[in-house]
Amino acid sequence: MSVLSLSHAMPSRSIQRSASLPATSPLKARRVSSHTLLEGERELVIQHQGSEYHLRLTRNDKLILTK
Repeated sequence: MSVLSLSHAMPSRSIQRSASLPATSPLKARRVSSHTLLEGERELVIQHQGSEYHLRLTRNDKLILTK
C-alpha cells in the first residue's frame, strides 16, 4: 500500500495572475492518472492535515475515497 502526503507530494508553486486576466478567472486544475497514483496497487493512503484517506480501486474499476 502506498502513502501519499499532500503537503509533500507536490512542490509549492507560486501562481501569479497576468494583468490581462480578471481576478475571477479559474485556474486550470492539474490532472493525474489514477494508474500513476496507484502504481499497480489497489489502494493508496493519502495523508492530509493529520488524517488518512484511503483511495481504493474496486473490482469493477471504480475509485472510492474514504476517511
